[in-house]
Amino acid sequence: MTVVPLRPRRAIVASLASSVLLLLAMAGCASTGQAGATPTASTSASASASTGPCSEVTVIVDFGTLDSPAIRACGPAGVALDTLKAAKIATEGSGDYGDTVVCRVDNHPTPAEESCAKLPSDAYWALWVKSSADGKWDYAQEGVATLKLTAGESVGLVYTHGTDSTPPQD
Repeated sequence: MTVVPLRPRRAIVASLASSVLLLLAMAGCASTGQAGATPTASTSASASASTGPCSEVTVIVDFGTLDSPAIRACGPAGVALDTLKAAKIATEGSGDYGDTVVCRVDNHPTPAEESCAKLPSDAYWALWVKSSADGKWDYAQEGVATLKLTAGESVGLVYTHGTDSTPPQD
């Protein structure tokens, strides 16, 4: 048996990892037709362009009293926070709870309206989940950082004032 010293093994692993990352980056550019494109911030317009059935997880954002149109998008199954990111829904956590709760979605409320240093006591993003297209919305019992979603489910964020939250309108 040949024993390869530890340092060359690390170099081989690093080289393989770099190759895999390069291939993934090239595949991503090829699939979008935008080789060398500069990434841009997500916008409501790009996410709301999703129409028709979603074969993975349907994502709905209802801005409630905030002045922004609702978003309907599609994202992969997995942890809700990752699903939102993949669906190009930009979220921000709060200073006191981090990413476990959502304080801002696609820059709403704006930093001038809410600092997100602490979770506000009178308004919040309610998290909803629906097990199937014809199911009913249920208030999520977990936060976005731990809620696991499967294909066919829907997840919704609704900006809510006070204690009464209504489910997303889909």
